Amino acid sequence: MKIFKEKLGRILVSIALVVVLLVGGVGYTAWYHLFRDVPLTYKSPEEHFKYGSIGTEAAQGIPYWIWLVLPRIFPDKLPGPGGYTSLGITWEEGKETPIGFTKKTIGFPRVGITCAVCHTATYRTSPLEKPQIFPAGPSNKFNSQAYVRFLGAAASDPRFTADYILDEIKYNHEFSWVENLLYRFLIIPQTKKALLQQSADFAWMDSRPNWGAGRIDPFNPVKFNTLKLPKDDTIGNSDMMPIWNQALHKGFALHWDGLETSLKETVQTGAIGDGATKDSLPVADLQRVEDYISELSPPKYPFAIDQKLVNKGSQIFANTCASCHAFGGERTGTVIPVDEVGTDRHRLDMWTQQAADTYNHFGDGYPWDFSQLRKNNGYVAVSLDGLWIRAPYLHNGSVPSLQDLLEKPENRPQTFYRGYDVYDSQKIGFISAGEEAKRVGFKYDTTVAANSNQGHVYGTDLPSDDKKALIEYLKTL
Repeated sequence: MKIFKEKLGRILVSIALVVVLLVGGVGYTAWYHLFRDVPLTYKSPEEHFKYGSIGTEAAQGIPYWIWLVLPRIFPDKLPGPGGYTSLGITWEEGKETPIGFTKKTIGFPRVGITCAVCHTATYRTSPLEKPQIFPAGPSNKFNSQAYVRFLGAAASDPRFTADYILDEIKYNHEFSWVENLLYRFLIIPQTKKALLQQSADFAWMDSRPNWGAGRIDPFNPVKFNTLKLPKDDTIGNSDMMPIWNQALHKGFALHWDGLETSLKETVQTGAIGDGATKDSLPVADLQRVEDYISELSPPKYPFAIDQKLVNKGSQIFANTCASCHAFGGERTGTVIPVDEVGTDRHRLDMWTQQAADTYNHFGDGYPWDFSQLRKNNGYVAVSLDGLWIRAPYLHNGSVPSLQDLLEKPENRPQTFYRGYDVYDSQKIGFISAGEEAKRVGFKYDTTVAANSNQGHVYGTDLPSDDKKALIEYLKTL
């Protein structure tokens, strides 16, 4: 009997060990394939800015292999040929993702977005030329709204199934049997569910004018989806901004309406607006972004400049523009009342005191807590560094070129096409008319709500020769 009990005990211990090992093995397998967080590190500050994580992958990331094949399965949901590039995304040769998109492993490879997706400028001198790329400049061609809608349309399609997607992934990657099971029964169904939920969360966009290429409603998504404030009827459509040279902008009001005064908070709220959460916000990685944009200079104007005209134009600038737009100008970086500047007020009205108060308490209890968000009554008199590649102009991108900006509002183009990055060195902006601009671009109509090109009449009374000289000088900024 004693021997039997001893044997039984050893058997039970063995069974217990097997159970522990099985449970542990299953747990480890689940952790490894679903939750394992692999740091994403780039030595180069520029590469970090373009491809480094800002914490968006855990909550908003799309499984890389699914994301990669969606344009091949659903080309009919895109605005044209070229896959993701048809949305105005810039893809450097040899890179796994476009500029502004990360590939970070959290259990499995996921794609998130970064600051660079909206803050990278490009230009070409001809349609066949490869784009010149300038990090921290404003994208004039990325259509972020169309990207969100593409993902939602794909997820709503009956073809968004494990069979369709796994068959397409096989052309790029061979899963292990464990990965295949996880993708078939968990990752693909959950991705579909998440994309449909995202589409529902952004359904409010359908009752407002389209953003179009190079524009975004930057804070209604934060109000409605992050802060959970009641949906209103405001329209925040505005141009994407340059974020370079921030060391020289110290003390300036930030964003078009000056709703922030802290660069650190601006970078961190930008990450949250892109999909980072309170718990995923990578403070150290965002500090690298802040350091990079603080020291990065804007690109120099790449075409010929008439120095004689520049000398004349600098005096006109000093007399006409410098107080609001030169570094050291008494009003540069401050908020000018909207009744004075006269530009479209929709972007201003979109941001509310309630939103500012709520956001200032969003991070209570976290080391990165916010306190500097506020409500203003106008738009910032911005510095003009790198002005040549910041077209279209005004806060809502309603004026296609500097030449047009110096015309009285009634003489500015009422409709034009934006999103085409071939440069117009005569008018100082991007080509905004003609068949190719029409084919590639988004039709901008200044009669649509939030698209007005009125206001900012400064310099419009100058003689034509003075305007020409002033523009020549503005090229050098």
